[in-house]
Amino acid sequence: MKKRIAALALCLALVLALSACGSGSNLTFGTGGETGTYYAFGGVLAQYVTSNTDTTVTAVSSKGSQANIEDLDAGDIQLGFVQSDVMSYAYNGERLFEKPITDFSVVAALYMEQVQIVTLDPEIKTVADLAGKTVSIGASGSGVFYNALDVLECYGLDYETDITAVMQDFADSTESLQDGKIDAAFIVAGAPTTAITSLAATQSVYLVSLDEEHIAALRETSPYYSPNTIAADVYGTPEDCTTVAVNAIVIARDDVPEADIYNFVSAIFENSADLAHAKAAELDINFASSVTDVPYHPGAAKYFAEKGIEVPTK
Repeated sequence: MKKRIAALALCLALVLALSACGSGSNLTFGTGGETGTYYAFGGVLAQYVTSNTDTTVTAVSSKGSQANIEDLDAGDIQLGFVQSDVMSYAYNGERLFEKPITDFSVVAALYMEQVQIVTLDPEIKTVADLAGKTVSIGASGSGVFYNALDVLECYGLDYETDITAVMQDFADSTESLQDGKIDAAFIVAGAPTTAITSLAATQSVYLVSLDEEHIAALRETSPYYSPNTIAADVYGTPEDCTTVAVNAIVIARDDVPEADIYNFVSAIFENSADLAHAKAAELDINFASSVTDVPYHPGAAKYFAEKGIEVPTK
């Protein structure tokens, strides 16, 4: 009897050990505001990874790129969406960050985030036309704020003296536009963006284009911007919009297990056609592995290596 009990105990221990080895972690994924692309797409990604791997991912709303990096650093979340420019600021200790934050790694670049300057006033045709206007330049301390400053400065506009600047998130910006409290708003997110789509459902919206000369000048000082076009049919605008974009990137804490990040990357890139979001169509493995200024997580590097792509790691 004693031998039988001992054998059963040993079998139970082996089963538990094997179960533990095969079980993934519970990861919290910081996305963005509830009317932005980060939140909507992040929720789709989290649900798919949870349903199809042994890693559980819970997407939560957040204040965006800077907050996600700070929450990662504090250990409050394990994954986060960030703009590529804000990621660089953090890693180098610039602008939004007083000192470098380097305890995170790249998971993958997912899509382009356009700098969208939206207005209901058809007379605002260029960035220069924003002079003397009331303009939302993003929430305080957000990546949008610095994108707005970059664009305004490129056109010789000071946000403190040449416009009446207000600092609002996407939802508040579109509500203020609809109520006539502001003349224009900077919104940096993958188009179509829910906040603008909702506004366009009841109003005629216009997007302000940047000209080639100023785009070239902007990229000389801030090379993380790329030229981009938003087609007229995205929001029903009178014409295509010429603008610039940054990359939407998922990052992770360095201490997240390799297996969990491998699960995350492999699940979404092997099954992108099954992801119920428009941004899934933009997923591209070469773009995903194109980040060079911040190292990749070992779990992501393992997946890309299987596809014959080498990425920088720590």
